[in-house]
Amino acid sequence: MTNFQVQNKDEILKIITKILVEEFECDESKLVPEAQLFADLDLDSIDAVDLIVKLQQMTGKKINPTEFKQVRTLQDIVDVIYKILKE
Repeated sequence: MTNFQVQNKDEILKIITKILVEEFECDESKLVPEAQLFADLDLDSIDAVDLIVKLQQMTGKKINPTEFKQVRTLQDIVDVIYKILKE
């Protein structure tokens, strides 16, 4: 899935939601933009690394883990990915 192109943040949210449901067995009803990754979705640091790898595969772009240091919510992920795709 390289050469990934999205037009807006809503599309990114849908794709990340699909990844979280299929790969991390997250409850789709909890996947709202303000969902806290660690508290609400029960992700841990290993899951976060796995998610970064999946997002790199999806976008075909290198994602610097430091860009994810401040990520706390699902919306934060969307914002970071949107920024990376626009670079």
